[in-house]
Amino acid sequence: MIENNEIVEDENKIDTVIADDIEFRGKVIFKNSLKIKGIFEGKIETDGHLIIGREADVSSEIKAGIVSVNGNVSGRIKASKCIELFNNSKANCDLLAPSLYIEKGCLFNGTCIMKEKNE
Repeated sequence: MIENNEIVEDENKIDTVIADDIEFRGKVIFKNSLKIKGIFEGKIETDGHLIIGREADVSSEIKAGIVSVNGNVSGRIKASKCIELFNNSKANCDLLAPSLYIEKGCLFNGTCIMKEKNE
């Protein structure tokens, strides 16, 4: 998880960043990596890496390859590879992923279902 944490912190390694002064509602589809620092409501679909920044407040149905959470998220997260909940994050959602990393200091309320990667 250290490699992913470096990507989460270094915005130069992220393809697109939605700034903290942006409030967005709708559906987002992307291929590589996206960091949300603002407010988002809606659906997110990608095979890539979604990063929810410390400042972010996301209410969404998420389908992604990797989801890294540093801020607030509610809804449902389905990841084909991994979900990461970092220190000080707040996740009030249901999780479905083959791999889950929860760092000490995060708040998680919801259900978690872990499945095989090939299912």
